[in-house]
Amino acid sequence: MDAAAMFPLGTVLFPHTPLLLRIFEPRYLTMLGRLLDDEEPQFGVVLIARGREAGGGEEREGIATMARIVKVDPSGTDALHVIAVGGERVVVDRWLDDDPYPQADASPLPRLTWDEALAPLRAEAERTVRRVLTRAAEFRDLQWDADTELSDDPVESAWQLAAIAPLGEFDRYTLLRSTTMGGLLRGILDLTLDVEPVVTAPPIDIEDAFGGEPGDPRDD
Repeated sequence: MDAAAMFPLGTVLFPHTPLLLRIFEPRYLTMLGRLLDDEEPQFGVVLIARGREAGGGEEREGIATMARIVKVDPSGTDALHVIAVGGERVVVDRWLDDDPYPQADASPLPRLTWDEALAPLRAEAERTVRRVLTRAAEFRDLQWDADTELSDDPVESAWQLAAIAPLGEFDRYTLLRSTTMGGLLRGILDLTLDVEPVVTAPPIDIEDAFGGEPGDPRDD
């Protein structure tokens, strides 16, 4: 594929899942202006391995998801709201100069294929994710509800299940790198079970943890 515009973010985008962005950096406003001249505007979303989203100079992971732009709305005079949907995964072959926004030569990764024999594993993964989301919602704000609807298409719904699972970004990146549908579903199940004790635990009460408020004589 031709050199792709890339948007490094502190979050992973999965295929067949929505992305909402508020774009305000001049370099990405320039990127958006150029992309909107294309018949099917899209850009790659790549996870930042180290560094900050704003300002540049970040270290980036090597696999990205192409995001197809669905809608663009103004947000005041200095920003734009963008709605996009994740498409195919790509591997970054070579980073190009930021001119002025990140760009890369990238190659598409093979699409994962469905086998009906995976249906029981998929059902188990979905039950686990929804159960953990239900429990975790008692103690924390979550991006996705336990009753979030998924696609009827098994491949699309598997990626969407990865998106709603209450995982950290590097666990999500591990899922993005999946090479088989069975590996993706097993990864969703195992990683969700791994984080369950953490995300379903009540928040720690600082006073109880330290035996009193900061400055309490009991702290001396």
